[in-house]
Amino acid sequence: MTRQLHLNLFINSRGHHEASWRHPKSSPLALTDVAYFQELARKAESGHFDSIFLADQLALPDDVTSAPRTWLEPITALGALAVSTSRIGLIATASTTYTEPFNLARQFASLDHISGGRVGWNIVTSWMAAAARNFGSTGQVAHADRYVRGEEFMEVVRALWDSWADDAVLDDRANGRYARADAIRPVNHHGAHYQVAGPLNVPRSPQGRPVLVQAGSSDTGRSFAARHAEAVFTAHMEKATAQAFYADLKARVVAAGRRADQALILPGLSPMIASTEAEAKRLECELNELSDPEVGRKRLSARFGGHDFSHLPLDKPLHPEDFPSPDAHEAARSRTEVIVGLVRREQPTLRQLLARLAGARGHFTYAGTPEQVAALMIDWFENGAADGFNLMPPLLPWMLDVFIAEVVPLLQKRGLFRTAYEGTTLRAHYGLDHPSGRPR
Repeated sequence: MTRQLHLNLFINSRGHHEASWRHPKSSPLALTDVAYFQELARKAESGHFDSIFLADQLALPDDVTSAPRTWLEPITALGALAVSTSRIGLIATASTTYTEPFNLARQFASLDHISGGRVGWNIVTSWMAAAARNFGSTGQVAHADRYVRGEEFMEVVRALWDSWADDAVLDDRANGRYARADAIRPVNHHGAHYQVAGPLNVPRSPQGRPVLVQAGSSDTGRSFAARHAEAVFTAHMEKATAQAFYADLKARVVAAGRRADQALILPGLSPMIASTEAEAKRLECELNELSDPEVGRKRLSARFGGHDFSHLPLDKPLHPEDFPSPDAHEAARSRTEVIVGLVRREQPTLRQLLARLAGARGHFTYAGTPEQVAALMIDWFENGAADGFNLMPPLLPWMLDVFIAEVVPLLQKRGLFRTAYEGTTLRAHYGLDHPSGRPR
């Protein structure tokens, strides 16, 4: 069978460009109106996407007055999307640093039952310093410590999801037996961070456990992904770095005792699509002109753990020395490495850098025709850079509509993307094995 390309729709604000909310083609619905998310999920389902993805932040950004980044809590939102769609996978973000394992395991198991086995969990360790202050901590948890805690968190939630065997529930009304006692086991976890008795009070879900998704690309993050992730969302600004990441992570997955095809790598792609390349680039410039450079400067500061960039002029070429080392702070280390790498290669001005980041925060942006976008995707897919893409339309729903109408048929014509759903679960869409659970 021909290897198939995978597509996830990343729903973010009214589009992934930071000025999308100001554009007349973006949705008029409020970001707290669940109908907005339901509409997008149904559109992606009509295009036979594998999944949709909702990100999260655990603190209010300080640029909220001019950059709307407030939306519904993702786990709650997935409940509404689960009953308003029927086949598309549903992925939500939740933190290992600021969540208890029992609550998270219970929530995702419940959502997997509600959706009929379509749920995934995007595992994050939460890098924002402001988030720490919202959860009773005066200081940010160190990068390495977040991953140490995350490893124990994963041990606990896996044990909870596996605490019920697949066939534990009998529901035998005639004989008065609801469940088999020998198929439900306690967890009895006693670790450095968590003490959890178990078992989970929700039976084993249709997928066994949710699909595990991860987005960290630092060395520690890659090692974590190799052990746990079944899909990896990653950010690259050029094909060469995407290929290097792909090769490295696949090798780590195999070294961890897993098959390479059980960890899909989906780089972010934010395409501006029009009938001509010139028109696509005009639309891109139109959006960039709606951006506020000072909003971009604040976001850049947050990426580098609050570093002060206010002294940098907007129109002077940048150098790596203008930035703190990605290893010198505890924020999102992988994304800062992408930014410093771009500066090292291209030496853009601050204004140019902020314009690049405005499009998709360090993911790959592209302006072109449907044929050019499809060719780019096929090139990355066939040449060791991607198993598919985390689609990040700059304007929603407009650019999603264009992508489904104009790009998806080109991928289908090449035999690289489905024309109908064959399975009913997210694991089936992604070609992932059903987890075996605990031996009995």
